[in-house]
Amino acid sequence: MTEDAREDLNFVMKARREKLDALVAQGVAPFAYGFDRTHLAADAVALLGDAPDAEGPEVRVAGRLVAWRAHGKTTFAHLGDPSGRIQLYFRKDGIGEAQWAMLEAFDLGDIVGVRGPLFRTRTGEVTVRVEAVEMLAKALRPLPFGKEEVVDGKVVRHSAFSDGEMRSRQRYADLAVHPEVRALFRARSMMTRAIRTFMDARDFLEVETPVLQPLYGGALAKPFVTHHNALDMPLYLRIADELYLKRLIVGGFDRVYEIGHDFRNEGIDRTHNPEFTMLEFYQAYADYTDMMELVEALLIAAATAVREAIAGSDVAADVPARDPAVLAGPFPRVEWLPALSTALGVADVTAMTDAELRRAAERAGVHGIGSLSRPKLMDELFQFHVESKIERPTFVVDYPKELSPLAKPKRGNPALTERFELFARGRELANAFSELNDPIDQRARFEAQARLKAAGDEEATSVDEDYLRAMEYGMPPTGGVGIGLDRLFMYLTDTPHIRDAILFPTMRPE
Repeated sequence: MTEDAREDLNFVMKARREKLDALVAQGVAPFAYGFDRTHLAADAVALLGDAPDAEGPEVRVAGRLVAWRAHGKTTFAHLGDPSGRIQLYFRKDGIGEAQWAMLEAFDLGDIVGVRGPLFRTRTGEVTVRVEAVEMLAKALRPLPFGKEEVVDGKVVRHSAFSDGEMRSRQRYADLAVHPEVRALFRARSMMTRAIRTFMDARDFLEVETPVLQPLYGGALAKPFVTHHNALDMPLYLRIADELYLKRLIVGGFDRVYEIGHDFRNEGIDRTHNPEFTMLEFYQAYADYTDMMELVEALLIAAATAVREAIAGSDVAADVPARDPAVLAGPFPRVEWLPALSTALGVADVTAMTDAELRRAAERAGVHGIGSLSRPKLMDELFQFHVESKIERPTFVVDYPKELSPLAKPKRGNPALTERFELFARGRELANAFSELNDPIDQRARFEAQARLKAAGDEEATSVDEDYLRAMEYGMPPTGGVGIGLDRLFMYLTDTPHIRDAILFPTMRPE
């Protein structure tokens, strides 16, 4: 913000403080305790029907002042609430001297409540003829409202708050002035609700597992570390829900799922936020082919919920929503090793030496090559050459064993694992395994990961003795899936940056 802009803002805020003082001097409480609202704006508008000269019932509506036009002894305003807008009509002889004087202290952004009958103006707009008005919350800082105009019969909004980083920092202001952003996040909520309904209908039990964990695991990622004072021990914010959910499979819950936040101490970019929302679910007596069918059906349910939520908003034209029909399965399947080998122009990428892999990674612009393990080098090359180029939803299947420490060996080829990842538009949407249920094999893989960690791989995992003990009691064959809900929502709404799919993304301090 420039110095001139700061001075202008300070001037405006000073003027608003003076209006606050004026309200108090008039005996008006500028911050109310409540208001008996009878209707949302859209519901009130619907009450009047289509009759051109109809007089409607009395309503009590409340919300934020988003437009204000004073004309002598009359004033028109628009009040906005979660459902939309409704026009207000004030007359001096309709509300009395005291309340009319109070209007002098009103500003755009103030939250008010009004009471009065509905009527339709000569231009056909449903309006409240205000008979009483209450100040509910005086806005001491001006919101960056934009301008609206009608072009070819459609409302066109010109934002006065277009800085993406500032909108993410001040999401409250972003939501207050952009109805399309409110519609977007309402659609995200409906997506999550639909996913819960989908899982519940298939007899999956929703559970909660620890966020603070004595060991981190279930993924290859660097954790956030904290310390518990009373127990004098380090704890980690979970990087995945997987190992605790599979403990529940051992315990006899055959179908479980969790929707919760995971945390990974990694960089921030268009597809990564350190705190993110994951759906993980596990089904006993299933394998990764069963999980593919389940994921295909789940995406249809999620896309349908998003599309219906946005279509039902008053800003549907401003918020894209992917047509569920384009997600009709079955999705194409691509094998991991042949795909990367072909992209690198070699017969078998696993036959490449470490030096050859590093040279290929250098050409791909991979950072920090010297600290990357061989499996991580291959994963980075896959992301650059294959993953980033997948446009339509596609299952990439049968990953190398080194990249999948929790997946069962592929039947017929133990160098590979029964694992798939779902990609679309160059982004990972889901990760799934035929879960490893052999505790002896699992111990060997944990120990291999521990050696990588000791060699400097910050994303490798440790040996989880308690999880191994659980497996030794007997874990049925299981299929498991993890879906990043932030990225899924990005895909379903063509949202280009993850911070625009998260209400309060992690950001550098101002």
